[in-house]
Amino acid sequence: MTKTVLCAVDINRPVEEKPVLETAAKLAALDGAQLDILTVVPDFGSTVVGAYFQDHHVATAKEEAGKLLRNLSRTTLGDEVDMKVRHIVAVGKAYEEVLKAATHAGTDLIVIGAHSPDLKDYLLGPNAARVVRHAKCSVYVVRS
Repeated sequence: MTKTVLCAVDINRPVEEKPVLETAAKLAALDGAQLDILTVVPDFGSTVVGAYFQDHHVATAKEEAGKLLRNLSRTTLGDEVDMKVRHIVAVGKAYEEVLKAATHAGTDLIVIGAHSPDLKDYLLGPNAARVVRHAKCSVYVVRS
């Protein structure tokens, strides 16, 4: 059975996410694991804002996110490594989609970045903290 490493990145922060992606690739290579890279497009469908978006807007956003994700992966890891990566674009809440993808793929390790916490993060909990709390596998948090 092949092991899997899931790396969750925010394509809107490519500079900050580069070390997260590099770390995930190193950890996957150490164990000969499959590397999956995931980004999440926010789901506006369930909010008041969602009334102004149609399905084709979400599809377009998902397609563009996929292009940005593949570009981030290719420029960070190189073509040879990128060819073996599974690129995943999900729509929804970031932490929920990371956990769903990890469960679906039978992920052995999740690699996720964590920014310097603000006061609101201590009260609400950032996505990384939620993933750490609820993941069924180990989670490696990369600090910037």
